[in-house]
This record gives sequence, C-alpha cells and structure tokens, in this order.
Amino acid sequence: MIFGGFLLHAPRAHAQNGAATVIKFATLAPEGSAWMKAMAGFNEELREKTGGKVRFKFYPGGVSGDEKDVVRKIRLGQLQAAGLTGVGLGEIAPELRILDAPFLFRDETEADAALKAYGGELSAILESRGLALLGWTEVGFVYLFTNTPVRAPADLRDVKMWVWEGDPIAQAAFSAFGVHPIPLSITDVMTSLQTGLINGVYSSPMAAIALQWFTKTKHVSSVALAYAAGAVVVSKKTTEKLSAQERKILMELGRRHMARLTELGRRENRQALATLRKEGLTQTEPPTAEELKAYEAIGAKARRSLAGRLYSEKLLDRVERFLAQSRQKASGGKKQK
Repeated sequence: MIFGGFLLHAPRAHAQNGAATVIKFATLAPEGSAWMKAMAGFNEELREKTGGKVRFKFYPGGVSGDEKDVVRKIRLGQLQAAGLTGVGLGEIAPELRILDAPFLFRDETEADAALKAYGGELSAILESRGLALLGWTEVGFVYLFTNTPVRAPADLRDVKMWVWEGDPIAQAAFSAFGVHPIPLSITDVMTSLQTGLINGVYSSPMAAIALQWFTKTKHVSSVALAYAAGAVVVSKKTTEKLSAQERKILMELGRRHMARLTELGRRENRQALATLRKEGLTQTEPPTAEELKAYEAIGAKARRSLAGRLYSEKLLDRVERFLAQSRQKASGGKKQK
C-alpha cells in the first residue's frame, strides 16, 4: 500500500547560483517496488532532458517516517516531494479522500472515469495548498488479510483489526462494520502482527507482498473494501524556482511516468493475488447477494458519516450520482441499485 506549500530551506535553483536542483523525494514504497522502479525511470529521463540540472534524491521504504511525518517535512522544507497514498494526501487536502471512500468504486474503469471527471478539480485543491501534482497513481483495491476467513460483514467482528493511525476513512469504515480496530503507524504493523497485537490488516495484494504482511496472515477477502488512490506531488516553491522549460519537462514527465506506474501497478496487483494463493493464502468464498448488499450498505453509511468532515456532502452527491449514471449507461439503461 503504499504511497504542503512550504519550503523554508529548499535548494536554490541553479538559475540563481549555477547548482543543480535536487528534489528530495520520500515514500513508504520500498526499494525495488513498482513505485520506486517508476521513479527511477522518471529520474533518469528528467536528468537527461534537463542536462543534469534537475534530479531527484530518493528516501524510500519509510526512512523519512510515516506519511504524516513526510507531509510535515515537506512543510518544513526538509523534503520537497513525495509519493503519497490517500492518507498523506488527506493531511494536505482532506477533500481528496473522496477517492478512497469505502465501496465507492466497483472496478478500475469506474475509478478512471471518476478521476477523469473530477481530477482537475481535486488537483486544483492541491495547488491551492501549495503543491503541484506530478501525476495521479494508485495503491489499488484494498482487501482484508486475516487469520480467520472473512466472507460476510459479521465475520470481521472477531478480528483484531489494524487501522492506520489517524486515517478517518478506514476508521469510519470499521465503525460502520461495528468493529473497534487498533490504531498503529504503518511502520509498526509488521511487529504487531508478529506479537499478535493484531491479526488482521487491509492492503492491496502488491503492498501485502512488498511489506511482507502476508507472511503473518492466512486468508485474503474476495471483496475489496475500497479503492486506494495515490499521487506524486512536489512543492510549488520548488517548481517556481525552475526555469519555465525545466518546469514543463518535470510536469510532462511526471504525468507520463505516473500513468505508466498505474498500469504497471494494476498488472502487479493481479499477479500478486495469484502469488499469494501460491504462497498458501486462501481467498475466501465470494459473498452471497445478500451479504454483498450488506457490504454496500456499510460503505454508504461510512461515506455519509465523513461528509462535512473530509469532503463536502455536495461533492459526495455529485460523485455518487456520476457513478449511478455511468452504471445505468453501462447496463443498457437499466437503473442500478
């Protein structure tokens, strides 16, 4: 799973002193992951097309702390860019958490369509908070990894479930399930699985392998709890110190490489799910139609509970209406429930 306006000590642009601009970039994604492979390719092409005048310096694998720490360091100018999941993005612009709302999107096509429709509006919010969007990406659809099978919503109540500390989306989802999860920093999850403090986590398949969480669980759910968005962002104070041509190169390369990362991540998530089954994890039986309706009702309840706290009720209404219309169109005009 796993990716402010505000520089006080940003590197001075080479236009002023002849030095290269080094953009310090942090992410929870470990070295060797799809995220870091994409960023390495981005960095190589960026250096080539700017003649070595602009480049990244990477801090992967959570060495700069949890995403809250990373956002704080961007605000202090200790970092200039980051690959963030919705948790980190929500620290900057809570409205963006609409993308992570429980049971909102049913598949990648819906997520892509919504991002095409509302991505410009959401990126403008980031801009207003002092960050430039280098590209949207994603963690992928998030599943439950547990030591007892979870098919129906009621099955979750016996799980010692982890929740990412300070994540209102996940907290609202589990509250709607009637579950009281254990809040922990993402960097404390593996130790807590080993000690038995928790025996359930939520993650994309690819992240579960990258973080090795799957080694401490036995089952993966058939139902995805949510789509988990992500983005690569850079402080506007950094981009404003670049020349117009360098800024154009940075932004264009960012969009292109992050689009490739999204495609790569989707392939790797599909492959990861197959790998997990080969490693001995059991994927639970799909829920019945009634159980699926129960999941969707829980998602709707959780989404509404966050309206006015993270995103506006108006924005939620617009996105849900957009999806309902898209589903009706896809079904040949039949109204979707």
